[in-house]
Amino acid sequence: MVVLATKCYVAGDARDRALDGMQSLVGNDVGDLHVEWDVSVREDDFVEVALSGDDATVAANVLAEEWGEIDPDAHEPDETFVGTLERWDEDGFVLDAGVDIYVPASELGLGAGSPEQIVERFGLVQHTPLTFVYQGGEDGAHRLADAERDRLYDWRRGDGRVNVNSATRGEVRATVNRAGHARDIVTVERLGLLEQSVVVGEGTDPPGLLASIGSYLPAEMRCVLPA
Repeated sequence: MVVLATKCYVAGDARDRALDGMQSLVGNDVGDLHVEWDVSVREDDFVEVALSGDDATVAANVLAEEWGEIDPDAHEPDETFVGTLERWDEDGFVLDAGVDIYVPASELGLGAGSPEQIVERFGLVQHTPLTFVYQGGEDGAHRLADAERDRLYDWRRGDGRVNVNSATRGEVRATVNRAGHARDIVTVERLGLLEQSVVVGEGTDPPGLLASIGSYLPAEMRCVLPA
């Protein structure tokens, strides 16, 4: 069994579609191995994958590398792990990594401004997987990983993005097409199972794209504007 650092928090038919999609994504990652798998969701919404077969251990390692693994018992000082963005306030971010991981504003490393302003600047939506460095110690304060900071800064070096949660990559692509913007985007990047980043094309206005597709998606959406 491996618990992945991505959540399935939608309900009903949307949940069934998301889990069907996750089965396929796991197959893409480990389908060439001698392994069988079954995808389910824990009470805290994290996706877990039961594995069996000769290559079960290898498959678990592959999935943990691809998605990040939720295993609080493995947390060691100065090691890197993945958590999902649970909430933020004026003091910092709280990531869910099976336990609450507090990243104070001073350890975000994403430039000037309050955590709320950083969320807006980098278009962060709830449940986005983020990589952090576990610091240990009694104060419980951790920091975003350098690679994570680099990734977020890279988002602002292009032509812009629209970040979305509560929808699969296929659902977001279909929505963009339905709204008549297929030619206005470069791609839809998967951030997590239900968190996507729509990379806009040159000359496309991210706020305009958000306004156009927002009515089709019951989701949290934020723009990333070029720096």
